[in-house]
Amino acid sequence: MVKITLVFAVLLIALGMAGYLGTGSAHSTALIPAWIGLALGFGGLLAISPNEGRRKLFMHINVTIGLLGFLGTAVEIARSSLASASPNPSALAAKSALAGLLLIYVALCVRSFIAARRSGKV
Repeated sequence: MVKITLVFAVLLIALGMAGYLGTGSAHSTALIPAWIGLALGFGGLLAISPNEGRRKLFMHINVTIGLLGFLGTAVEIARSSLASASPNPSALAAKSALAGLLLIYVALCVRSFIAARRSGKV
């Protein structure tokens, strides 16, 4: 799961940078996916450890960051869609991509945690 975390961290950083540069560096909020990606990447690097307890701790922290990021993004998508008759299409696309990536990441983590529990590696 650590490798998958690092892959998602890179994807989120790329999404944030693309959004920021795509807006002409005018909207710093476009960097939010990059900040989430940096947090996941940092946690992923800390999870690279032969100590099983440390690895589990940091992977649980990472999935919590992913879940909170997904929930916050989903609420923001709903809020911006309801507040405006025509939300900015590029912002909506970036938010949707962020929510989609985080949802996939959380689902993969939960699946991995369940498989580990069933195999008795806990």
